Amino acid sequence: MTIQLVTSASNTTLKRLRSLKEKKYRRAEGLFLAEGLRICTEALDSGWVPRVLLFAEGKASHPLVSRLTHATLSAGGTVIETAPDLLSGVTGKDNPQAVAAAYEPRTRSLGDLTPGPRTLVAERLRDPGNLGTLLRACDATGTGALILLDESTDPTSLEAVRASMGAFFTVTCVQATTTEFLDWKARHNATLTGAALDPRSVNYRAASYATPQLLLVGNEAQGLPEALMAACDQLVIMPMRGRADSLNVAMAGTLLLYEALYAQDRR
Repeated sequence: MTIQLVTSASNTTLKRLRSLKEKKYRRAEGLFLAEGLRICTEALDSGWVPRVLLFAEGKASHPLVSRLTHATLSAGGTVIETAPDLLSGVTGKDNPQAVAAAYEPRTRSLGDLTPGPRTLVAERLRDPGNLGTLLRACDATGTGALILLDESTDPTSLEAVRASMGAFFTVTCVQATTTEFLDWKARHNATLTGAALDPRSVNYRAASYATPQLLLVGNEAQGLPEALMAACDQLVIMPMRGRADSLNVAMAGTLLLYEALYAQDRR
């Protein structure tokens, strides 16, 4: 197979790629999008090979583009060279990256997962930017998995993958119901620590982070429901010295991950 030069927005493959911005078409096509030379290269380094690789005209000789092209063609995928404005139509960005790629998702269930020293859990996470940031925090702290509970945002959305800066490809992300999660927690005898604005909460720096440790953050607007707080082995809170009463969920999750990392490293 060879590189295809596409000059028309009506090209069938470009139409398919544009449709992947919507969840129903990601499911129908069995593909999701990522953009950016760095992200796609990190995905390749983590064993993810594009099914379709798209790059801007004049970039074929770039060493990393060449490497992605070779890997994609060798795996039987499609490689397309196209104009920047057509690339922009696929990614939805006015100033597109030089590369975009479509990948097949890897379906993982909670039953496939064994808790490591730290596992992050997010309940009804709605913002893809927060999801991507939490994946980055998991990667940075050596946390191998993020569990999304109930009606959380789709981790394969272009916005979530973009915000993860490649961490989507290095951190296992699974989805489950609260009931499934609590049964799984009990089977693995893991400690559950929840971040909550609650009178029972202690300073997050004074908590104990025994392993295996599950770190739980709640919905951006509503926080953790009572049923999940009741299931926690401990509740923690970040001190607020100003007028705000809470942190962004991605920031709170990142602080918890680092505190658990430091506490476990000190042992």
